[in-house]
Amino acid sequence: LQTDDYGGYDALYRKEQIIEAGCWAHVRRHFYDVEQRGPSPVAQKALAWIVKLYAIEAEIKESLPDQKVAARQQRAGPLLEAFHAWLTETQMQVAPKSGIAKAIGYALKRWKALTLYLEEGQLSIDNNPVERALRGVAIGRKNFLFVGNDAGGERAASFYSIIETCKLNGIEPFAYLCDVLEKLPTWPNKKLHELLPWNWKKSALA
Repeated sequence: LQTDDYGGYDALYRKEQIIEAGCWAHVRRHFYDVEQRGPSPVAQKALAWIVKLYAIEAEIKESLPDQKVAARQQRAGPLLEAFHAWLTETQMQVAPKSGIAKAIGYALKRWKALTLYLEEGQLSIDNNPVERALRGVAIGRKNFLFVGNDAGGERAASFYSIIETCKLNGIEPFAYLCDVLEKLPTWPNKKLHELLPWNWKKSALA
């Protein structure tokens, strides 16, 4: 589960089947906020390090998961090791309650989660795409206010998941839903995977 440092998720991570993955965009935001409040050489250096990590991701964006793992471990791994050493050393040199100390502490506290993407090619360096997808939920919640009951909320969550998955796969959600909802009543259970957005797209283009 890739998230920020929201404490509400802690109970989930205590279950062995759910592993925490960190988000580098949130780390960057902490250092960026420090720099915005006034010039900070430490924040600037941290941001420069993070820029290098994102540059690697930009280069391997279209690579297969196993290729991403190899590239990350070869290129980002040593960079992260040096970054961690610098953060640890710098933490002892700044005022404990300062903004930069909090930014450094945030990164070090979540280091294991932040470096999980080195081992998992399916993971992104951050969860920005998911946060962008959730904007529709926030706007809808403000506009229609209620979903009726818990069951209505679960159905809404399912539809939002389907719609955003369609968007991520370059599929027009309305066209997908019209086609799939028409097929579902007579579609064999053992072939339901064929109607998943990424598989449906392949058959639609065939």
